[in-house]
Amino acid sequence: MTQDQLSSPHFVQEEIGDGIIEGWRLDTSEQTLFALLKDLFENHWQSILFGTMIQGSVFEIRATAPPTRIVLLDGYLTVDFGAWHFHVCIGENYGTQVRPTSPELRAIRKTHRAELVRRLNPDGTPSSWRLRLFNGRGENQLTVFLPNPFITDDLKVAREPDWDRLAFWDQLRATYLGLPPDPKDRTAKTLFHG
Repeated sequence: MTQDQLSSPHFVQEEIGDGIIEGWRLDTSEQTLFALLKDLFENHWQSILFGTMIQGSVFEIRATAPPTRIVLLDGYLTVDFGAWHFHVCIGENYGTQVRPTSPELRAIRKTHRAELVRRLNPDGTPSSWRLRLFNGRGENQLTVFLPNPFITDDLKVAREPDWDRLAFWDQLRATYLGLPPDPKDRTAKTLFHG
């Protein structure tokens, strides 16, 4: 067991068919998720990919400009890029007086699990770093692919890993988990796709 696992009661590990994801659960309060997502999309939009990720389908979207606005209304975060936008329910969604949201539907829509995760190569070394949000049914609401030492800015496989690209991952771990950089993050020799 690593130091990170020992120091965090929020550590999770999951087998995903052809690999292992290990990560740390985050606070899912609307305030925390809004601050985290606002920071991601206002300050790091140019270095992340985002979308949904389920077995058989991955959307990796890259913004070409910063968002024109980021707002929170009735539990829904809206990130607006001008020509297009997306919504993610991160808080309580009550609806309107005329069309209130049922308690059952509110329980499904809201983010119930948020995690900072890394995908491990078959040899146990990390080669992908992400933020994942899941609704009350356990469905993926949003996956944010963080800067990767093995992938260049133009999305090509790097000849040599650029460990400086883990600075944002390290910052998120410190801010939201109170954890220092983990030397394990800098041990992989290659990127594993699967």
